[in-house]
Amino acid sequence: MATKKIIAICQSGGEFETENDGSLSYRGGDAHAIDIDDQMKFSDFKMEVAEMFNCSFGAMSIKYFLPGNRKTLITVSNDKDLERMIKFHGDSITADVYIVMEENGADDVSNMSDSRSSRTTLSEAVPPLELPLDVVDDTTQPNIPLGAPLDIDGTNHIDAHFNLPPEVLSVRPLSVVPYEKHAKAAEQWQDTITGVGQRFSSVHEFRETLRKYAIAHQFAFKYKKNDSHRVTVKCKAEGCPWRIHASRLSATQLSICIKTMNPTHTCGGSAVTIGHQSWVAGIIKEKLKIFPDYKPKDIVNDIKQEYGIQLNYCQAWRGKEIAKEQLQGSYKDAYSQLPFLCDKIMETNPGSLATFTTKEDSSFQRLFIAFHASLSGFVQGCRPLLFLDSILLKSKYQGILLTATAADGNDSVFPVAFAFVDAETNDNWHWFFSQLKSALSTSCPLTFVADRQKGLRESISEIFKDSYHGYCLHYLTEQLIKDLKGQFSRDVKGIMIEDLYRAAFAPRPEEFHKIIEGIKSLSLEAYNWIMQSEPQNWANSLFQGARYNHMKSNFGELFYSWASDADELPITQMVDVIRGEIMELIYFRRTDSDQWLTRLTPSMEEKLEKESLKVSALQVQPTTGSEFEVQGESTEVVDMDGWDCSCKGWQLTGLPCCHAIAVINCIGRSPYDYCSRYFSTESYRLTYAESVKPIPDTDWVMQNDYSEAVVTVTPPTRRPPGRPTTKKVGSQEALKRQLQCSKCKGLGHNKATCKELL
Repeated sequence: MATKKIIAICQSGGEFETENDGSLSYRGGDAHAIDIDDQMKFSDFKMEVAEMFNCSFGAMSIKYFLPGNRKTLITVSNDKDLERMIKFHGDSITADVYIVMEENGADDVSNMSDSRSSRTTLSEAVPPLELPLDVVDDTTQPNIPLGAPLDIDGTNHIDAHFNLPPEVLSVRPLSVVPYEKHAKAAEQWQDTITGVGQRFSSVHEFRETLRKYAIAHQFAFKYKKNDSHRVTVKCKAEGCPWRIHASRLSATQLSICIKTMNPTHTCGGSAVTIGHQSWVAGIIKEKLKIFPDYKPKDIVNDIKQEYGIQLNYCQAWRGKEIAKEQLQGSYKDAYSQLPFLCDKIMETNPGSLATFTTKEDSSFQRLFIAFHASLSGFVQGCRPLLFLDSILLKSKYQGILLTATAADGNDSVFPVAFAFVDAETNDNWHWFFSQLKSALSTSCPLTFVADRQKGLRESISEIFKDSYHGYCLHYLTEQLIKDLKGQFSRDVKGIMIEDLYRAAFAPRPEEFHKIIEGIKSLSLEAYNWIMQSEPQNWANSLFQGARYNHMKSNFGELFYSWASDADELPITQMVDVIRGEIMELIYFRRTDSDQWLTRLTPSMEEKLEKESLKVSALQVQPTTGSEFEVQGESTEVVDMDGWDCSCKGWQLTGLPCCHAIAVINCIGRSPYDYCSRYFSTESYRLTYAESVKPIPDTDWVMQNDYSEAVVTVTPPTRRPPGRPTTKKVGSQEALKRQLQCSKCKGLGHNKATCKELL
């Protein structure tokens, strides 16, 4: 395979600036060129960069832009990231790379003063609050200066509804702990107010300028008049004559002009109060754009160091939320854009399905999306096997992400469809299956691997007739442990789960029943539970469909990682992130498969090779017609016409077992002729033949006129107060440690409550 080479133009020491269209540009600094290729290790590349700029290896991060997108920086942190960067720039000779320096050791803010005496406008104490936030760690953000220009939009209020308790809504003002030397960043604001006659484009701009001026001159102020056309402010210190008044110019009815001002202070300065978190948002917005994980604790540190203002955690968090909404757009507006988004998806990706429903009050209920590339890839190249899962979202309005994924010919996850719903209910699953049915153009019976909840079972059998429902083994074992009422030790429960898995994977009924009898000897209750759990839906030996030894539904963990990166974005942007991930996944897998020279996919070639190594110890005896007897550690019967072996390995996996390969070699045929077509390189390439087309970065403002002709969509009902619960994806420990009495050795109690000692 040819090595891809590009020249990395490494730039350091400059600053990112935001253009009018929201894109980022890099100004200043030094630049050096490094030759890199797709064989280069990330550690080697980073070391070379560190030596070139004479900086610490561990104190820098490497970033780049995707071609054609200068709004989002991508971080390179491992070999795979570096390889992807090179592939993204495969059509270019050079790639711009940006070196961002980080600093450790930010001051700990856990001992910040929060006393009444340090606040000039605190009228009553605010009790400690349980905010809906994750606990922050000590990780510090790269030291990029704050103080980006405020994004003035001419309005007095920001439509930001945050999930905070009512007592936080009247949050304490921000304050400066007095100190002798002005913060360096605030010095630039000392002359923002020049005196009578100075004009401002809006009242909002005047207020923001006044806050900066007060910070720079270290004094607090309070409003005497404050409305849409006039603002009168005086120094908060008792008896201090400083005062300023601004109002509209009668000629323009727009501009605000300072009419009177007394610039004299007799108070000597006092603790500054900045009552709006919008000011914090304007200060941190540019840094938040580059580092989305900018933590409130680090915001507190940076604001204190740069401006001398002492925030508390809540104020920093609310400022960050406002900044996020300014950068990402309004959550509320995103729901109103769903009709336009759905039409755009189907317009740019013909054959896709994007649809939504609302409740009677027009609030959002469900959104289903399946791209044509995914639908076509599943039908053309994937096994008729779908994995269903649900993911709890941590977004402002919570919600659930329902997913349907498949297994491609290389046993990797292939996304087919997804839906955002307000809750995981039987009705929402039924609607999801209805949309999936209308999107898929296949008459082949499907096998679904999912939980065994009643709603799923009924919906699958009703909508996908003649299909099969294979129960997820992970959820089954969790339910078994939960339902067992007897007192069993951890070891006994572990044996039960291990035996349940062995029974599920057993290829023949007699082996299944033998293992189940072993469970019966441990617990009759467990045995009865298993026999009533419909083993024909989860045991290999009894299942009528084809699940290719895939026993769990959490095959779609790829969706979980995507959702984790985007679930705090507005819903339209969340959809676009997932679309971009699917587009990238299809592109790279198609590119990789173009280099394959084998008839089967790499993972299937490896499995076939392992089976072939066992053939030398086997002896083949022809019997009648297409049947052969194969002798080894056991004696098996192979039917070549039926692609069947009595060991059941051939049927369960779709690849010839060692017994079948022995017969195939004996009759002078190739094992490749007897492999499932889904495992061929040709089918794999069909899976990834279609591409997800990009959706133009259309200005959503044009949607305002568009929405007048379609249904209105409003945000769903607000989520309840408090920190959202989380759902862990993947295998979980189903067992909990049992209490064991140290006296009688009984389970379920300790020696203090032991009845035998009473």
